[in-house]
Amino acid sequence: MVIPTAPSIRHPVIAEDIASILSRPEDWRSFAGKHVLIAGATSFLAAYLVEFFAELSERWPEDPVTIYVLVRSLDKLKKRFPHLLGQPWFCPIVQDVCDPPPVIKRVDFIVHAASAGSPKQYLNDPVGTIKSNVVGGLNLLELARKHNARLLFMSSGAVYGHGESLSPIGESDFGVLDPLDISACYGEGKRATETLCAEYYRQYGVATVIARISHTYGPGLDLDDGRSFADFVADAVAGRDIILNSDGSASRPFCYVADATAAFLILLLRGESGAAYNVSLDQEITILELALLVARLSPTPGLKVKHPPSAPARQSLFRSCGHCDISKLEKLGWRPTIMPAEGFERTLRYFIDN
Repeated sequence: MVIPTAPSIRHPVIAEDIASILSRPEDWRSFAGKHVLIAGATSFLAAYLVEFFAELSERWPEDPVTIYVLVRSLDKLKKRFPHLLGQPWFCPIVQDVCDPPPVIKRVDFIVHAASAGSPKQYLNDPVGTIKSNVVGGLNLLELARKHNARLLFMSSGAVYGHGESLSPIGESDFGVLDPLDISACYGEGKRATETLCAEYYRQYGVATVIARISHTYGPGLDLDDGRSFADFVADAVAGRDIILNSDGSASRPFCYVADATAAFLILLLRGESGAAYNVSLDQEITILELALLVARLSPTPGLKVKHPPSAPARQSLFRSCGHCDISKLEKLGWRPTIMPAEGFERTLRYFIDN
């Protein structure tokens, strides 16, 4: 479908990404005039959804998408979305997702993205991580039940647990999660909330859909979140040599944020209620290969990658050493289109410009 253009003051990389999503053969008019609540709206992945819906509202001022952005920090909101403040369809809600949800006259779609996303974050606040997923999930599910809204829960490949390496990992493949493990707050929190989503659909008919998200990167990524790919980008932007903490032999599937955002939108529109879908790139790259790629893309010539060849590979906190089977989501018409070489080039361009 043809969508009229509209002026934008977004960063050029983000504007290009939103345009690429809009170019997909989807009926984006299905969102026109709808009311969307996004919890955790300033988080890396949710912020792209905000940008997408804002673009629709700017292009269709006669029938905008009303966006309720639920955040804990007003300062962070102002920093992330200065170009949207004051728009009549941009409605900030400053509160914790664990508090009783606000009174809203209407909501058609809800996105639950209010949770710590990196080991550095959730290991620093394990109780808060469980609460934001489970208690926040209960609050949002009740809100969806009240308004007959459709809810997307941003889950994680962490639910697959540890086990023998399966590649590709399908939606019914599960390993062990030790509930007393130091990282269990994240995986068990996601698992429990997935169960709530499934039961709210079965018992109350709430249209819930679950996105199990693998390693995702792109503009807006927190470069201080402690994960290797964020460290690599931070080093490349700063002109520092990249130093690995392992031999770099472990492999991961890295999905670019624009591709992931398109998947979330398709799931909101057409995902099977009560079901889960893998959102991932269906091929892997080793950590060493990624470090060499980012070093090569760096604006600093001659950037080196240093690694101890005898160091063991670092174990992932969840079973992601094999990539995910995305055939279920492919049946809805989605495939990732941006490979790591292009995606990390775009990511570096964003951070260098900033």
